[in-house]
Amino acid sequence: MTVSEDKFTRQSLTAIQVWSPSLFSLRCGRDPGFRFRPGQFARLGVPKADGSVVWRAYSMVSAPHDEFLEFFSIVVPGGEFTSELSRLKVGDSLLVDKQAFGFLTLERFTGGRDLWLLASGTGLAPFLSILQDFEVWRRFERIVLVYSVRTAGELAYQPLIQGLRQMEHLAEFADKLLYLPLVTREQAPGCWHGRITSLLSSGELERAAGLSLSPTYSRLMLCGNPQMIEDARALLKLRGLQLSLTRRPGQVAVENYW
Repeated sequence: MTVSEDKFTRQSLTAIQVWSPSLFSLRCGRDPGFRFRPGQFARLGVPKADGSVVWRAYSMVSAPHDEFLEFFSIVVPGGEFTSELSRLKVGDSLLVDKQAFGFLTLERFTGGRDLWLLASGTGLAPFLSILQDFEVWRRFERIVLVYSVRTAGELAYQPLIQGLRQMEHLAEFADKLLYLPLVTREQAPGCWHGRITSLLSSGELERAAGLSLSPTYSRLMLCGNPQMIEDARALLKLRGLQLSLTRRPGQVAVENYW
């Protein structure tokens, strides 16, 4: 697929972080004209040897005030895009669409007291962007970050998550955040065992957070495995928590670029 040069910018990769054999992050430059809201995504392009370009959508990990862009990826065996992406090295070019997209942003909600961020795998990315921005801390009294992976070795971005409380512009809000790492395929110290949907269904997630889910107080964002999102939405609907739409404000927001 080819795209007109006026639709994207070429950015040089400045850092690559390998988290596990199948997970890595890329950091690149940021065009001064590129603007986004925390939670949005960009379309990334990787040139192939035959001259064509493969494009995919990736949420920004970086905050809107950062001078760089960062993205979190999984390696899909045989995947057309991630196979090309994982071969890139520092100094190589990454194409970035000039426009940001997506509606997994705080603007989706009215009211609310408690914000639940439910992520599986690389679905963590938009929540890291949201959590590095001042607005979410000012707006909500409690923030619960739930991050589900298969093994403890796949828990990426732990230094950033643990360091949020020490960031100068967030220090006064340190007590608002509760972090719940979930591991599904093994028992791991300091982690809860089980899937997001299982712990939602049993009520264990609410007990761990010390908060009850309710349409009045709770706002939830879901990002990750499409099956997790579908199942979690069904469970939340049973509790009276509805998808937030432009024509009908609700309590649940999801990202649909899979």
